[in-house]
Amino acid sequence: MDWIEEVKKKLKRKNKILFSKESEYLQDLIWLINHQNRQILVLWALDFAEEIVKKLEIKYPNENSPRNALEATRLWASGKIKMPIAKREILNCHAFAKEISNQEDIALCHAVGQACSVVHTSGHAIGLPIYELTSIVYKLGVENCVDSVEKRKQEYIERLIYWNDNYQDYTGEWANFLIK
Repeated sequence: MDWIEEVKKKLKRKNKILFSKESEYLQDLIWLINHQNRQILVLWALDFAEEIVKKLEIKYPNENSPRNALEATRLWASGKIKMPIAKREILNCHAFAKEISNQEDIALCHAVGQACSVVHTSGHAIGLPIYELTSIVYKLGVENCVDSVEKRKQEYIERLIYWNDNYQDYTGEWANFLIK
């Protein structure tokens, strides 16, 4: 079954999340994610989180929880704050998703939360594309999203490859738990 048929079935069942770790469509990306070190995944995830936060800030200029989650995560990844402080901000970002009704934006808030949680464990990395690709479907509709979903998936792959090749050039600090 191709991915669009899977998404249509999930929409028909009224699922809120339209992709999953079991989605055949994501298996090549999952393989690539699973073969990266945590520093690469953090750099990758926070790159995309920054893009998403900017989108949310335009739509919700008085809401700071996605930005706060991202900034706290950057501090956590650099060893400047401890996990409980960042975790609280990440949970606040997820909580904001419960306060809004737009399915696209709900998915984007969860994408930010998943991206930020990559600092805790690599297992959260696939959550970023699962939620962001879901948001694209909600934004464009199932009949009009194919090109955008496929383009974004390719961007995930290309940026993973970029960070794999260039993470040693990152000049920021790393918390001790993120150093090999």
